[in-house]
Formats: sequence, structure tokens, C-alpha cells
Amino acid sequence: MTGRRTTTRRAGPAWPRVRYWFDTIVARGTAVLIGWLTLMCLAVVVPASAALVWARRDGPATWSERIVAVWVSVGQTLKIGGAVGSPLYVLMSVLLALVALLFVSTLVGLITNGLNDKVLDLRRGRSTVLEAGHTVLLGWSDQVFPIISELVEANSNRRRAVIAVLGPKDKAEMEDEIATAVGRLGRTRLICRSGVTTDPAVVSLVSPASARAVLVLTHEGEDGDAHVVKTLLAVEAAVRGRGGPAVVAAVRDGRHRRAAELAAGSRGRVLDIEDVTARLIAQTSCEPGLSLVYRELLDFGGDEIYTVADPSLTGRTFGELLLAYDTSSVIGLLRSDGGRVELNPAADSVLGDGDRIVLITADDDTATPAAEPPAVDEPAIVAPAGTPSAAERFLLLGWNHRAPLIVEQLDACAPPGSVLTVMAQGAELLREADRCALAPGRRMRVDVHSGDITDPRVLDDLDVLSFDRAVVLGYDVQDTAPGALTGDDRTLVTLLHLRALEQAAGRELAVVTEMADDRTRLLAPAREGADFIVGGRLISLLMTQIAENRHLAAVFDGLFSADGDTLHLRPATEYVRPGRPVAFATVVESGRRQGHCVIGYRLHDAVAQGPSYGVRLNPDKRERLAFGPEDAVIALAPATGAAPPRERRRTVPGARTDGLPPPPGPPGRDEVPDGAR
Repeated sequence: MTGRRTTTRRAGPAWPRVRYWFDTIVARGTAVLIGWLTLMCLAVVVPASAALVWARRDGPATWSERIVAVWVSVGQTLKIGGAVGSPLYVLMSVLLALVALLFVSTLVGLITNGLNDKVLDLRRGRSTVLEAGHTVLLGWSDQVFPIISELVEANSNRRRAVIAVLGPKDKAEMEDEIATAVGRLGRTRLICRSGVTTDPAVVSLVSPASARAVLVLTHEGEDGDAHVVKTLLAVEAAVRGRGGPAVVAAVRDGRHRRAAELAAGSRGRVLDIEDVTARLIAQTSCEPGLSLVYRELLDFGGDEIYTVADPSLTGRTFGELLLAYDTSSVIGLLRSDGGRVELNPAADSVLGDGDRIVLITADDDTATPAAEPPAVDEPAIVAPAGTPSAAERFLLLGWNHRAPLIVEQLDACAPPGSVLTVMAQGAELLREADRCALAPGRRMRVDVHSGDITDPRVLDDLDVLSFDRAVVLGYDVQDTAPGALTGDDRTLVTLLHLRALEQAAGRELAVVTEMADDRTRLLAPAREGADFIVGGRLISLLMTQIAENRHLAAVFDGLFSADGDTLHLRPATEYVRPGRPVAFATVVESGRRQGHCVIGYRLHDAVAQGPSYGVRLNPDKRERLAFGPEDAVIALAPATGAAPPRERRRTVPGARTDGLPPPPGPPGRDEVPDGAR
């Protein structure tokens, strides 16, 4: 059988095959690519040059002259001269032109590649920052935006302020995010570098040894505190033997604070996020509006805490210093012996040589002593009544790993005889709440209930509006069931139900809300001027303040302490007679006689008016105003005296479904003392 050979053609467009042919040529190497490019160039240039020569009206007449003209045109087009003469002369001119072309193209290529590499290197953020006196931020988290915003405000009166950020993201990406979140930086110049913060060689890119302060940001994830410790060790290795900037960091778990302090060195300061947040939540729960006072005190938008040296006041007593300034409020002394800070010391404490004054003022150059003490209206001063605070009923909605600290701090600052009711969900959380309720030495009774705080029926049965104070905590993500609301979402839903109950009853409940994201706070259905505690933002403000003045670390330790002198919102009627116009110096003098440092006030009529919501820190002592019966005075004063321990009981109405046995004999609401209602 005879067969016929057939050829099967591939159907389809020609363009894919042309692209495949071109890719094959490129893949065969530089020499083949140069050869093909030369042939393609000649295939275009030679016919085009011939067409130009033949198209000229005054062109050469003979073939030989036309060929020479074509050669000259090709040579000029390809930059190889197109010289005319003997064959050897033409060959040598072409060779020299090719050598020159090769040299120039190589030089241009080297310059171009070098510039591209430099631009890419700068874009990757790999060059060393040659600055001095700048502020360094190591890491990347939500903290970076409020810290930079506050540093820009603090640097508004400096000519050459620089912030250097070292983070794991691309340099351009970090710059874009900061520009979007912060906006204009004013006089402050921002420098971003990309790299890991746990490598000393990479940390050296931002020159920490010559910086005025280094801030180590918190790190997300379960190994966040370990990452902070390694970053602190990298900073120590990068600056070893070359100076020592002030280093400020924060950890989420208090158990890791000691390790972080050892890694930070003698000039380092490590904050405990959970402890500081719990202290402020507890203090604000006892005295609503206190979070607004701390916000005014910590940001750089108004008056802040400074330490100043004034030799002209050496030898004065602390009581005399309280009225020594018209536009500054003295709150303590910074001793020269080791930098020991005394907040609200005894009135007869003397300012010694080398000591500095701790005060609240607009800037470090605005603390100027008055020519003479301001006038005091003696008849307007009242003696404190000495009436003990009545017991109160507190409600804690939700539970997380900060809750035991909050209960401990609340137990220290709540009036004696107070009762705390906890509403939580989840077997493990309820067990932890029970252990916290039965802790030895507890002053107030802690009752534990089981229920979903996002269920309005649970809140109705609990009669939340019958409580004096309420705290809403966000659950940890890992503590919730699959598909359930988590974190700030659960908090927002709970606040919606509380707001509905308030509107239906026509009364408001003093609520302190904890949130993880400061952006969520803007969505919260709460009245203007309500107390919101955002731990990340709070720590960011603290870190910025301490970075600007390392002595403030001891000051804030004292302010957030539960057993020392802390900030309080006390009735103005405990200091001066209501309705009588007096200079603010009269209120300061009245506080001095009670052992208090009066630093401001809050007017009840302005509690819903932003941005200060009635809070005024460091008013001019010559300012005259009349306080009403509901106005408050902001004072640095000792904490409320402790009450003797009392028996603690917990109540869980009804049977639980979480496997926990109910306690015997749960007391009803009627058993709450009269003063706690």
C-alpha cells in the first residue's frame, strides 16, 4: 500500500508565533540579540537611505555616486561617520566609530544602572540616616500615627525636627500611610527606612546613638513582647559605647516587663499597657470624666507637664510655690539626688539647690514667677465637711485578661461598702471571674452573673440603670464562640442597647468604655464627653511624653497609682462657696490647706460641649469665676482612705448552663446596703 505524506499546519493567528520567536531570540543570549538587532536595523536603514538618495532632485547621476551617497546616509544615521575614501580608510573609520559607540553606550549604561540602583536603594530605605537630636520610632503598628501626630505638635517650635521610622514595610508605603493618617507635618521632617528592627546592623541605619529618644512600638501577634525585647537588645547593641539615648517601650503582658527593662538598659523606660489601662479604667469608673482630664494632660495640644529649674525660688516651701506662678500649676518637686519625683509633697517641703519644679504649663518657657502672689478671697474658702463617700453599685459588662487588674484597682479606689456586679459569658471566663471575686483581702463584694451582654433581655433583667457606675469591656477574640461578635463589635452593640435603655428611661448612666481601636470610638453611640479608654492610644501619648522628658515617667507612675496622690474630680463646693465669684487662686489656696494641688476645674454646663467638654487645666490664677453646686475641681490629692476588709459574696441568679455549680444562698438585690443604691 502506498501512502502519502501529509503535513498538518497549525491554525491560528500569527502574532503569538511572532512573540514566541522573539522570546526565543532574547533567551539565546546577548550576542545573538545584538546580531539580530543589527540585521533589523540595516534592513530598515539601508532601503530608507537608498530611497532618500534616489528621491533627491539634485542627487548624484551615476550609480557609483548614488552608492556612495547611500553609504554616507547610512553612516550618519548609525553614527559611524560615513567617511569616503579608500577601503582601508573607510574600514578604520567604521572601526573607530564602533569603538566610540561601544564606549559611550557602556558609560551611559553604567551611569543609568548606577542611578537606578541608587533610586531603588533609596526607595527600599537602605541608606543611613545622618542626623543628630532626632526621634527614632522602631516598628510599625497603629501606635505610629498618634505618636507622630503628637511629636509634630511638640516640635512646632523647633527649626530642625526630624522623625526617623524603621519598619518592616516598604518605605514609600509607610510614607503614604503616615501622610494619609497624620496630614501635614509642619516643620518636622519625616524619614522612613525599611528593615527588621531586631537586627543591630539594620537598626544602625536610623542612627540611634545620636538620637534624642528611641521609641519601640508594640508588635502584633502572640510573640509581640518577645519582639519588643529583641528590638531593645538590638538598640543596645547598635549604640554600645556610642552614647545612650532615652529609650521608651511598652509591653502587653506585665510578666515581661522586667525582661524588657533589663534589655532597655539604665536609660530605658518600659510601660505596662495592661496595668496602665486597668488603672485608668478603675479611676475613671469611680470619678466619671477623669479620662478627659488625662487626655488634656497627655496630648501636646494644650498645657503639659514640664520640669523647670528656677534658682530664684530656692528655699521656698512647696505651699508657697503653689501660688508662685500665675499661669502655671505646680504639682511636685524633682529632687537633685537621683531624680526622685515627689508629687504633692507636704506643704513645708523646701525647694533645695539643684531641685526642679514639676508643673503644668503651656510650654517650658512660659513658667515665669509672678511679681507678687495673687489675691485670695478668705471669706469664700470653706472647710471640708469630712463626710465619707457613700457606697456605690458598680456594673462590669464583659470580661477579658485585663479584668482582674481592673477589679483590683477598682477595689482600691471605690468607697467602702461598694458592690461590684460582673456580667460575663463563657465557662473559663466565669471561673476566672469567680477566682477574682474570692481573692483574699477584697474590700468590696463581687457578684458574678452569667449572660450575654449583647442580649437586650439580659440587660433588662439585670436592671442596668439601677447601678451608679458601669464599665463595658471588650472580649478577647479567642474567648468568643465561632461566629459571635468580637472585640469592639461586641462593645458597640452593647452600647447601642445601653443607649436605648437610657433614652427609654429618660436618664443617663455613667459608663466607661474600653475599646481597642481609636477609630471605632467615633462610631460609638454615646453622649458627647463620655469616657472612652483606648489602651493603645493612651500608651502612645505616654510614650511620647516620656520621650520628650524622661523625668515624666516617675510622674505618671505616681498619677496612675492606686495608693498615692492621684488626680480627682472633687465637688467645687468642698473648696469655695458656690455662686460667689472668686479668683482661681482662692481655690488653689483652699486646696493647699487641705493638702491638695488644685490644677483646674470642670464646668457642669459645658460637659457636652467639645472639644474640652468643660475641662480646663491650668487656668490663670487671676481668672474670676463662680462655681455652681454641680461643678468640679481637678485636684492632685491622696486616694480615698481604705476601708477594713469585709466578707465577699457572689450572686448568680438561676441555674448556670456552663457546668459551674451555683454558690449556696445567693443574696438578692434587697440585701445591698442602703448607701450602695
